[in-house]
Amino acid sequence: MKVNPPKAGFFPLVAAVVFLFAVSAFAQPRDHLTDAESELIRFHQELDKRIEVLIKAADRRFALINGQTPPSTKKLIKDEPDWGELPTGTHVQLLGDIEGILDEAITNIEDVSRRDPKSPLISRALRKLTAAANGYLAQLQTLRGKSTEADEIAAIDRAADNANQIIQAGSKVAAPAPENEKKKKP
Repeated sequence: MKVNPPKAGFFPLVAAVVFLFAVSAFAQPRDHLTDAESELIRFHQELDKRIEVLIKAADRRFALINGQTPPSTKKLIKDEPDWGELPTGTHVQLLGDIEGILDEAITNIEDVSRRDPKSPLISRALRKLTAAANGYLAQLQTLRGKSTEADEIAAIDRAADNANQIIQAGSKVAAPAPENEKKKKP
């Protein structure tokens, strides 16, 4: 049995395929939440609780960017998973995380509003998220004024776009009824 040697163009083709697989494996996108934060999202099924987790996840990243102490991550419920280690990364990566977190929050609210447009959790979650987005927008504007790196400015602008979308949607939500009106009986 005679074995034919590989054709001349075979080795460059193999090298190109191996290179493309290596590049695509290296360029895998970064997940905007840590594994522990993702577990907390899965644990909390109610929209308003999920939004609270996303807000705290964004707060943790802003604290790291600003060199501050991250917010407390005490368990509010006995069986709640731990928050795990703080996220790591460059300012650009952490800002990208914030963009992804805000996008996930928007998606969560949109999904619930499509399935159950009259859910009281939508307005409650959107009010919490809008309040947080107002604070985020102020922080992003401060960071943008200090930054000179093009990638960082782009990440800031993308996160600010998401914050502005949230604020715009939140401006259309009715304010909660005062406590004394809730308790009145007809």
